[in-house]
Amino acid sequence: MEPEAQEFLGTFVTESYYYWAGVFMLLIHAGFLAYEGGASRTKNVLATMVKNLLTLSVVGLSFFFFGWWVYAGFSIWPRFGPILGPWSSSLPANLGTLDGDGLLDFVATTYPWSAEMGPNLSDNLTGVFWFAFSLFAMTTASIMSGAVIERIRLGSYLILATILGGFLWVVAGSWGWNYWGWFNTMGYHDFGCSAVVHGVSGFFALGVLINLGPRIGKYDIDGKPREIRPHNLPLTMVGLMLIFVGFYAFLAGCVIFGPGALTETTIYGSPMTLASVAVNTTLALCVGIIGAYLGSKGDPFYTISGGLAGIISVGAGLDLYAPQLVLLIAFIGAFTMPYVGVFVEKIGIDDAVGAFAVHGYCGVLGAMAVGVMATGYTVGDYPPTNFMAQLIGTFLCTIVLGLIPGYGCSWVLKKLNLLRVPIEEEIGGLDLGDFGITGYPEYTIYAPEDAAVDGVSVPTSVVK
Repeated sequence: MEPEAQEFLGTFVTESYYYWAGVFMLLIHAGFLAYEGGASRTKNVLATMVKNLLTLSVVGLSFFFFGWWVYAGFSIWPRFGPILGPWSSSLPANLGTLDGDGLLDFVATTYPWSAEMGPNLSDNLTGVFWFAFSLFAMTTASIMSGAVIERIRLGSYLILATILGGFLWVVAGSWGWNYWGWFNTMGYHDFGCSAVVHGVSGFFALGVLINLGPRIGKYDIDGKPREIRPHNLPLTMVGLMLIFVGFYAFLAGCVIFGPGALTETTIYGSPMTLASVAVNTTLALCVGIIGAYLGSKGDPFYTISGGLAGIISVGAGLDLYAPQLVLLIAFIGAFTMPYVGVFVEKIGIDDAVGAFAVHGYCGVLGAMAVGVMATGYTVGDYPPTNFMAQLIGTFLCTIVLGLIPGYGCSWVLKKLNLLRVPIEEEIGGLDLGDFGITGYPEYTIYAPEDAAVDGVSVPTSVVK
């Protein structure tokens, strides 16, 4: 094989890897569509599903127009200097252990008008990296979408989804899940985005729910929670299975390698293997389902959610843990997750799908577990992983970039009377309110006696 062909083959392998990782990540959103559609009541199923479709659109576009640049440009701010952008031509002198080589060049490729974002035979990789990252952004916003079903206005939801998926998660990723991110200088490690994605979105959703309020009928006159059952629990369970499949691709997209690389690495530059992701993800999924089954005393909804809880609980250290540690941490996270969901419900917060328990709580557990179980791990010239670095990074992701903005943005929308649908629409169903149709028409065929009323032609052979 010619040297040029060998070089192109390496590029093509990298290009194909991230392209297909992004494609399979779309299964997460097919899963959310089914998961949340099944979890809603019949009168809200279309509104719930359309909301998820529009999430892909608004977050994908916002990530193209500004999110991709935020990921590159915010990585050293505010610790080492100003936000990088078209006004910056040099890096600060005090980057410390951060390797600044290439950061300015990376920033220059992230503008919507950059040549690297269009058809460009000299750059096969920037576009597929953007594609994979845009799917991360869409997933972050979709995590919030299930918590707020059946009472949020569509327009307000899309504003919140754009803020969360197009900006806040991207800032967290820029700081804590980036080769140049300043969290590296503390010794922070979050391979599978336990805090950077799940913690941000779970706590953002919690802030929104505080202002949004519970669904009508969720609590009795004494303030005790009542169960609002999914209209189609089997569809919800199938949706979560699709999310599991997409989650393998999500974690595969967290693996970094390029043409000429001798090994896979994390986003932090530490060596790893795709095999470790395969083994540890599968173990976390399996033991997570068992843990949630036991913790919820066999509740089907919590049981299958436990698979996701188990994976998130070990996500931050998935590349570091031995299988025995995975089994322990994933079981603890999944077993305790239903108790967190019940507690949140008891204090008056109506989280329709347990998003905070699964993503917020388990995201914190996953990030902090690294500070306990993997403390002392060293990457290059960076400080070793440590409990305090994990604590600071997790706090910034969950509270500063999650809970506070979620509460603040939804509070403004609430004061403008834009956050929640009117009472009449909520009682009648968002499908009729938003679209004028229902997801499950009561009559799908005409009876002969209805022919005269409805003005349809009925064959005489069927009229008795």
